Amino acid sequence: MNNRRSTFLTILNSAICGYFLIRLFFFIDLNSRTVQIDVIQGILIGFGLAFVTAQIYARIKATKINGWITMFGLGVPGNGMFLRAAHAQLFPGPVNVPEEAMYWTTSGDGAGHLLSGEHNYVIHFPPDGLPPNHAFWSLTMGNPKNRFVENPINRYSISDRTGLTPNVDSSVDIYIQNTAPAGHESNWLPSPPGNFILWLRVYMPDTAILNGEYKVPPIVKTK
Repeated sequence: MNNRRSTFLTILNSAICGYFLIRLFFFIDLNSRTVQIDVIQGILIGFGLAFVTAQIYARIKATKINGWITMFGLGVPGNGMFLRAAHAQLFPGPVNVPEEAMYWTTSGDGAGHLLSGEHNYVIHFPPDGLPPNHAFWSLTMGNPKNRFVENPINRYSISDRTGLTPNVDSSVDIYIQNTAPAGHESNWLPSPPGNFILWLRVYMPDTAILNGEYKVPPIVKTK
């Protein structure tokens, strides 16, 4: 679920809950209330409050840097139902303990604008700045529904195992765009014509990630 849709649903659910609560306490004649009406209203209010609470807690626990969102402590036994509910709002899918894998996701660039295939983007990793790990990392492309994106070279993700070509200073640039970047095809992650999201997964991350010291570089629009 992207941030804008999540914010809209949070506001909508808050408004619905507020409407029912105000109507319940101030505008309903107590003599006209029935068990059936109270049960229905209780279910709707409970669902709305649960959703809003999970959304608020997700925003409290999430770490957002350079446009990327991550959450620490996911998958840790005993982390509580509130953290798990918050996780479900931001990271649908399987979850591991941090020592096995860490995840980042974004639907926007470093300036906060939605990612779109109408633009070209670059992620610049400085020398020795690729995600530190003891296994591997991958950057995956998806459409707004979190589905793989068809492209002419059948490349759905890019990683340290896809033969990235470093720059002269050993830095690495990953090109995210709809058409192939001339001379940089090895570092190209094809994007769809419309909006898209990105997932960064790091398996067996190094202590710099586990301690929160590593910062994923921003996605920079170049055209």
